[in-house]
Amino acid sequence: MLLRVIVLALSVWSEDPVCKLWGKPDIPLLSKSGDFMLGGIFTLHNNIIASKPTLNLNYKEYQFAETMIFAIEQINNRTDILPNVLLGYKIYDACGTISLAIKAAMALMSGAGEAQSSTLPCSQQSSIHTIIGHSASSPTIVFMYCVELCIFSFSQISHFATCACLSNRKEFPTFFRTIPSDYYQSRALAQLVKHFGWTWVGTIRSDNDYGNSGMATFIEVAQKEGICIEYSEVIYRTNPREKFLKTVDVIKMASSKTIVAFAIFIDLEFLMKELLLQNVTGLQWVGSESWVSAKNVATKENYRIFKGAIGFSLANAAIPGTPGNAGLIKLWEDMFDCSFNTSHSKTCTGLENLQQINNLYTDVSELRITYNVYKAVYAVAHALHDLPSCQDNQESCMAKQKDILPLQYLKKVNFSANNGDYVNFDINGDPPARYELVNWQLSVNGIIEFIPKSVCSESCRLGTRKATQKGKPVCCFDCLPCAEGEIIHCLKCPLEYRANEEKDQCILKDIEFLSYDEIMGMMLVIFALLGASLTSVVTVVFFKFRDTPIVKANNSELSFLLLFSLTLCFLCSLTFIGEPTQWSCMLRHTAFGITFVLCISCVLGKTIVVLMAFRATMPGSNIMKCFGPTQQRLSVLTFTLIQTLICIIWLVKYPPFPQKNVNSNKEIIILECEMGSTVAFYIVLGYIGLLSVMCFVLAFLARKLPDNFNEAKFITFSMLVFCSVWITFIPSYISSPGKYTVAVEVFAILASSFGLLLCIFIPKCYIILLKPDKNSKKHLMGKVQAKSKYIIENNA
Repeated sequence: MLLRVIVLALSVWSEDPVCKLWGKPDIPLLSKSGDFMLGGIFTLHNNIIASKPTLNLNYKEYQFAETMIFAIEQINNRTDILPNVLLGYKIYDACGTISLAIKAAMALMSGAGEAQSSTLPCSQQSSIHTIIGHSASSPTIVFMYCVELCIFSFSQISHFATCACLSNRKEFPTFFRTIPSDYYQSRALAQLVKHFGWTWVGTIRSDNDYGNSGMATFIEVAQKEGICIEYSEVIYRTNPREKFLKTVDVIKMASSKTIVAFAIFIDLEFLMKELLLQNVTGLQWVGSESWVSAKNVATKENYRIFKGAIGFSLANAAIPGTPGNAGLIKLWEDMFDCSFNTSHSKTCTGLENLQQINNLYTDVSELRITYNVYKAVYAVAHALHDLPSCQDNQESCMAKQKDILPLQYLKKVNFSANNGDYVNFDINGDPPARYELVNWQLSVNGIIEFIPKSVCSESCRLGTRKATQKGKPVCCFDCLPCAEGEIIHCLKCPLEYRANEEKDQCILKDIEFLSYDEIMGMMLVIFALLGASLTSVVTVVFFKFRDTPIVKANNSELSFLLLFSLTLCFLCSLTFIGEPTQWSCMLRHTAFGITFVLCISCVLGKTIVVLMAFRATMPGSNIMKCFGPTQQRLSVLTFTLIQTLICIIWLVKYPPFPQKNVNSNKEIIILECEMGSTVAFYIVLGYIGLLSVMCFVLAFLARKLPDNFNEAKFITFSMLVFCSVWITFIPSYISSPGKYTVAVEVFAILASSFGLLLCIFIPKCYIILLKPDKNSKKHLMGKVQAKSKYIIENNA
C-alpha cells in the first residue's frame, strides 16, 4: 500500500516524470520479437552461487521453456488462430530462488532494456502483459502482490503453481493457471488415505506456500475423516543437514507406517539422500503431484524407499511435434558433455544426436506438467483471437495489446486441446480438477507387494466399540464388547429385533409363548384332558350309583355341581395354552376365577353341612334346618355371583390384553397377556384364597368326626393340597421367565383340581366299585347313628 501511495504521489508531482535505471537490466535467456509478446519465467538452473546460475541445469524446466517456444511457433504457423499477428517471447531464468524470480518479473513488467536510451517516461507500458510461469507457488504469490502494488496491467498463467491461496480473486484478480488448485488434491489425498484404512499417519511438507497450504488442507480434511496425525515435519532444500537428520529420526522412531508428503521434489531429494544412507525402508508413502510422478525421483535407487508409493498426478498428454533449438548452447554442452569452446577436451560439433540422450529434457513420455505450459500459451492465443480488433488488422491489435491484456477474454477462454481436453477457467481462474492415480511398482517378475497397515490400534471387530485410551489421540483405542442387542460398533437394534451371531445386522426376535406344539404345552394339555376325562368318569359312577348311601351321604347335588365345576377347572387351563389373543386373554383369568370359586363354594357348602350336622347338640335342632338344600344352593350361587361381578367389572374397565414383552429377555419377544388391572387380578385371586382358607378351617375343625363318616377328613386333605399348591404358586409365578410363568399357572390349576378330585371323590369311587359291602346305611351310620341318619336322609 505504501508503494502504491508513493507511485500515485509521483504521478501527481509530475505529469511525465523521467525514470532512470539504477543498474544494468537483465537480458532474457531466450527471446524472439513479435507483434504480441509473451513473458516466461522458469527455473532453468536449480541452485545459485554468488547470485549467478551454476551449470546445474534443470532439464524439466528447460523442457517447459522449449514447449512454450514450440507452442508459439506452432501458433505463428497456423492460419485459424491469430492469422495477422506474430507472437514473440522473452524467457527468463529464476534459478530456483524467489529473489531472481521477482527480478525477472519486474524486468518483464517494467519493460527494462526495451528503450533505446537509459531514460524513459515512467508512464510507458511494457510490451509484455502476460507471463507464463512460474513453476512454484511462493514466487508466483510474491509476483502477483507486486503486480497489485505496482499497478501494472499484467496477467499471469501458471502451469505448476497449485497453492489453493491463489484462487483468492480479491488478492489475485489477474492470476490464471492450467493446473488444478491443491484445494482438490489435498481432499483427494485425504480420501485416498481413508480408503485404505490408514488412520495413523505422519506428514512431511515443503516449507513454502505449496507445502504449507496443501498440508493444512489435508490435515483439516483428514481429521474430519477420523485420520490422526502422529507427526508433521517441515523440509526445505536450504535447511542444514542437521534438520534433515532430525526428520529422519522422527520417521524412524514413529509407530505410523504411512507418510503423506506434500513437498516439492527438490526439497524431497535432500531428505531422500539421508533416508537412503540410513536405509529407512518399509514405509508407505503417499505423495502430491509435485514428486510422486516425477521421473527424476522415481529411480531404481529411490525405489528402495518409495516402493509402492501412491498419489495423484495430472493426466498425461502428448504434444504433437518435437521442438528443436540448436541455440541452447549450455543445455547442449551439458547433455553431450562437450564444449563449443575449442579449449575443452571434447568439442561440440552441433551434429550430436538427441535420440541418444535419455534425460528429462528428451523424455516425452511424461508430459503431465509440460502439457500445461502448452495449454497456457494457447489460452493466451485464443483470448487474443477473440478480440475484435485482432480479427480486423494487425495494427489495431498491436495498439490494443499495448493498453491492457483483455482479462475478460481470458476468463471466457474455452477450447479443445489436441487430446480432447477442454481448456477453460472458473471464476477463480482455475481449470477443472482431473487427476490420475499413480502407484510405484516394479514390473520385473510381476511381483506385487501388499501395502502395509498403518494404524495405532487395530480396527474393532463387529460387536465391539471403541474406547479412547487416556492421554492418547482418538486413533489409539481399546475395543470393548457391545451390550446385548447391539450390532456392528454398538448400534442399538429396535426393541423387536436382536443382533445376529455375526453382530452385523438386526434380525427379528423369536416370539415365545406356551404353545401346543412343544412338549411342555402338550403335556399340560394331556393332563388337562385327563383330569376332565377322569372327572367325567367319576360323574358317571356317581350318577349310576346315585341311590346308594355313600352318594347320598355326600350330598349328591353338591357333589354333581362340584364335579361339573372341576371339569370346567380342568378345561379352563387350556385357554392358557396357545398364542394369546384378545379373547383368550379375557377368558383365561375370568373363567379360572369363576370356575374355582364355584368349585370352592361347593366344597365349602359340603363342609358346612357336615360340621353343622355333627356339632349340633340335638339331632332335630333348628340349626340343621337353617342350612338345608335350598340354603346350600343359595350359598353357592351367592359366592359365585360375587366373583362373577368382580370379573365383569374387570372386563369392562380394564380388560386383559395380549402384549409383546421385550424387556424381560433381550433375545426373545414374550407374547403374554397383560392383566389390564393388577388390582382386579389380585382381588380375584384373593377372593378364591379367602374361600379356600374358610373351607380349610371348617374342614380342619371337623377332622375328628366319626371314622365311618370321613367326609370332613377328605375335604381337609383336599383343601390342604389346594392351599399348598397356591401358596407355592406365588413365588414360582413371580420368578419364572417367559412362557414358564404361564406354565406354572396352568400347573397350579391342574394340581389343585386334581387334589380336589382325588381327595374327595376317589375314596368314594373305591368303596362304590371295589367295596360295595361298605356302601350301606348300617356301615355308614356306625357310631352316632342319629346324626349320620339325618345327613343321609336330608341329602338324599
